[in-house]
Amino acid sequence: MKPTLLFLCHRIPFPPNKGDKIRSFHLLKYLASRYRVFLGAFVDDPSDWQHENRLKEWCEMVSLFPLKPRMAKLKSLKGLLTGEPLTLPYYHDSEVQRWVHKTVDEYGINQMVVYSSSMAQYLLAPEFDNSRRVIDFVDVDSDKWRQYAVRKTWPMNWVYHREAQTLHGFERRIASLFDQSLLVSREEAEMFKRLYPECSDRISFYSNGVDVEVFSPDTALSSPFEGNCRDIVFTGAMDYWPNEDAVVWFTEEVFPVLMKDWPDARFHIVGGNPTDKVKNLAKVDGVCVTGRVHSVQPYLQYAAAVVAPMRIARGIQNKVLEAMSMAKPVVVTSQGLEGINAVQDKEVLLANDTGEFVTQLSLVFRGGSLDVAEAAREKILNEYSWASTLPVLDKWLPGADMKDPDE
Repeated sequence: MKPTLLFLCHRIPFPPNKGDKIRSFHLLKYLASRYRVFLGAFVDDPSDWQHENRLKEWCEMVSLFPLKPRMAKLKSLKGLLTGEPLTLPYYHDSEVQRWVHKTVDEYGINQMVVYSSSMAQYLLAPEFDNSRRVIDFVDVDSDKWRQYAVRKTWPMNWVYHREAQTLHGFERRIASLFDQSLLVSREEAEMFKRLYPECSDRISFYSNGVDVEVFSPDTALSSPFEGNCRDIVFTGAMDYWPNEDAVVWFTEEVFPVLMKDWPDARFHIVGGNPTDKVKNLAKVDGVCVTGRVHSVQPYLQYAAAVVAPMRIARGIQNKVLEAMSMAKPVVVTSQGLEGINAVQDKEVLLANDTGEFVTQLSLVFRGGSLDVAEAAREKILNEYSWASTLPVLDKWLPGADMKDPDE
């Protein structure tokens, strides 16, 4: 029989329709092939409750807990009194803590995987000291909040600076207690080692991947676009501030200049929960804000180009990997390319300011990027499929190679 494993996740790992859920879902699938997985996760979107039964396809037990964002934000203010990161009370739930203790005791679980630092708080009791605890930090969150603080004004810059400082201390504590700390890329892992050198021998990474069959240029799809235009696409969760910042900057700074030479250009912002600031971009001639779509693949397949004008980023941008997998020319900033081992001007097109974006997109519109698109797909097939990135986990989870004799 497969060994047991506890998997704690800050957000239900299904459906894989946004960055953190893509990684957590594929991690769950891989763990489920080797373990009897006991999943505990929060649900912060009411529409996600319908997916509970799907998760039972991979899990021995699925326990989901409601999280209401407005109430959680109020709870997070407790951190101002306790001196802890606001993230911790945001995700703290006594019912989850009881479930963790009960499940571990009842099923004799001694191997545990935590997805995101906020869920590590449930495994800090002394009774877990002899268990094997592995955490997937994904990104260096403390540095992400530091970046936010630089770009915000008072009072939010103070709040974000405080979160960066307090989370820095919590990351150090977890890295020192857990058996292994994993991140999303070599670059993130190296930064983590510089921040917490005393834990460097227990810090590593596994890269994000792409479902290369789902994101394939050979799939027959119908075009979501109208007319015969030069369609530029950005994909991502549009209530995520770095994504909002990216599309606002592109619309205000790049797109008007581009339209002077290419009046038939169209910019499509594809992703769920657009903020009011993002929705207002639809008032700009040539800009379309789709909101949530059933699938981003048609938008990628029929795009003339995909852009990732990220000015704030940590880890790996799934939007870049997915577009590359669809054999599309991707114009991306240095920040958006971080963690992806792609050769500039051969597998992706790099642009960091208005002039460079206009130059690179003009190159694409003139048909000068076919080789880049083909090379992008090859890069994904060779280095960024989930089948090639996930097996490294076996090094840190003893017993993961045990198979059910009945399989």
